[in-house]
Parts: sequence; C-alpha cells; structure tokens
Amino acid sequence: MQAIICAGERQLSVQETPTPELTAGMIRVKIAFGGICGSDLHYYQHGGFGTVRIKEPMALGHEVSGVIESVAPDVSGHTVGQRVAISPSRPCGHCRFCQMGIHNQCLNMRFYGSAMPFPHIQGAFCEYIVVYPHQVHPIADHLSLSEAALAEPLSVGLHAIQRAGSVMGANVLVTGCGPIGSLLIGALRRAGAQTIVAADVADLPLTCAKSMGADHTINLMKTPDALAAYKADKGQFDVVFEASGSAPAFMNALDVVRARGVVVVVGVGAEVNLPLSQIVAKEVDVRGTFRFHSEFATAVRFLNDRLVDGRPVITGTQPLSAAVAAFDMAADKSKSLKVQIAFEA
Repeated sequence: MQAIICAGERQLSVQETPTPELTAGMIRVKIAFGGICGSDLHYYQHGGFGTVRIKEPMALGHEVSGVIESVAPDVSGHTVGQRVAISPSRPCGHCRFCQMGIHNQCLNMRFYGSAMPFPHIQGAFCEYIVVYPHQVHPIADHLSLSEAALAEPLSVGLHAIQRAGSVMGANVLVTGCGPIGSLLIGALRRAGAQTIVAADVADLPLTCAKSMGADHTINLMKTPDALAAYKADKGQFDVVFEASGSAPAFMNALDVVRARGVVVVVGVGAEVNLPLSQIVAKEVDVRGTFRFHSEFATAVRFLNDRLVDGRPVITGTQPLSAAVAAFDMAADKSKSLKVQIAFEA
C-alpha cells in the first residue's frame, strides 16, 4: 500500500509500505480522506516542533475517515462496507490518568502520527490501517467521508469548551480562526454562547468563522486596535479561546477577558512571559487544553445530525499522488484552511 512518509524537514514523499494484517479483535479500514493538521505541517516544514524532532521515517496524519474493509471474526457490531470516522486517540486504559478518566493525558498514549515517543507512532495517512473497534464511529448516509474527517479537529474544539466550563449565555472571543478555531465557533453556538466575536489577521478564516456562527469578526491586520474597546472595565469577555498560538494574541486575551474570566489556550506557538500581576489582580483562570478522547463520539454525532456543518472549513482537496502539493497548499494560510488528501481512486 502507499503511505505519506516524512523523514525530516521538507522530506515528504509517497512510499510503498507493507499493508497491515488484520489480527484478532481488530478492524481494517480503507482510508478515504485525510485532513492535514498544523502538527503535520510542522513535521513537514520544520522536522518537528519545540523539542520534538523526527528521528525516523514516520507516516503522518490523524484526521481520517474511511470504509471498513474487513473485520476480525471475534469483533461484533461492525460490518464490511460501513463508512466511519476514525479516532486517533489510543490510550492504554491502565495508567493512573486513564484510571482517573483523563484519557487524553495517558502516560502511554499512542496517538497517530506523533514523534513525541521513540520509536515514533506511525500515522494514518496510509491506504489501509488496522484499528480497535472503539476507534471507529459510523457516519450518517448523508454525511460525506470528506466531512467525516473533520471529526478530529471538531473534537479538539469540544474538549476546549469542556475545559472552559459552561459557556451558556457567555460573551466569547475566539482568536485564530483556522480549522480548529472555526469548528470551535460552530460548537460554541451549539453550547449556548450568547455572543461570539472572532478575530484573525486574514479575511479567509474570518469569512469561515462567520459561516460557522460568529456574530462579529475582526481583522486585526486591518484594524489592529479593534479589541481596545473590549479592555474597558477590566475586560468584556467571559471566556477567551486563544487558538492562534500567537504571543500577542495571548496577551490581548488577558486584557479583554473580564475579572474572574477564563482564558483557554488552544493554539501552541511561541513561549510567553506570563504577566502574573495581571493574572492575579483580575483573578483570571488560564487553562490549557490538549487533544481529546470521549469528545470524538460527540463530534461525530454533531456532524451526523448537522448540529455543526463543517463544510465551510474545507478549502481544498488533492489526490494521494499530489501529497507534497497538498502540504504546500495547506501551508498557504492566505488561501487555505483545511486541505484534505483523497485516498480514494
């Protein structure tokens, strides 16, 4: 079978790899679509991120959907030909965090396409993968396999909302309206947020954010002082989701969130020096959010029921043979949001 392999910075290619064998208790899925994530781009463009570096050739990808090709005899509840979204989250179930129900913090997590451990965890940008039954989630007949591949980034947004606490009736700011930020906005609308303001430095993501349910959009490149009014009286937003990974955006978040408000850090970028005096004086809660686990099932249900329509997020599709072109397309944030690779012929 063919797979998209990254061996280091700008070392991306489609290679022939062994087709995985179906084993007891498992399901083999023929991959249909895969979405290129920011972490995939970091591996391609820089060979890693932070202190994490690619040390051996690794298949990329973790946002995938497909069709069940075969099912082990001892597996029930799934059938050949079933169209599914695939969760990349594979916690061990035994470590102390799994026992606490915090599966996304598993000490032995085997999340697809991760160079954090060594040997690396191979990704899902392959023509076939073998998965556990709990990873496959059937999709509705009306939902395309392309849309189903959005379940993973939507899950990230849902987990971020869970970390924030209740957003019912809240005034919310989302900074950074790429695929995760825009899908987060769609989820916030379903979670009962009263007012959603979206901020970015480009028009394309803001147009998408509006389609996903934002009440107001702000282009900070064109109007850099547009958030100044929200700093009045110790801040105007109950919750801020910082999804850009930008240090200035994080500092802005602390300025515009109200006293005793919540800032959820979704995007990871440059390190920042925390203004502790401001955090203490306003009693701001700064909360991290990392991946997801149980939220994946909810994400698939939201997509199946059209509670969140992710179609505006998808801006391009390339065939497997044009994988490098797809990654270059995804890297151009002025023209692309979510770029997907079509594994289907």
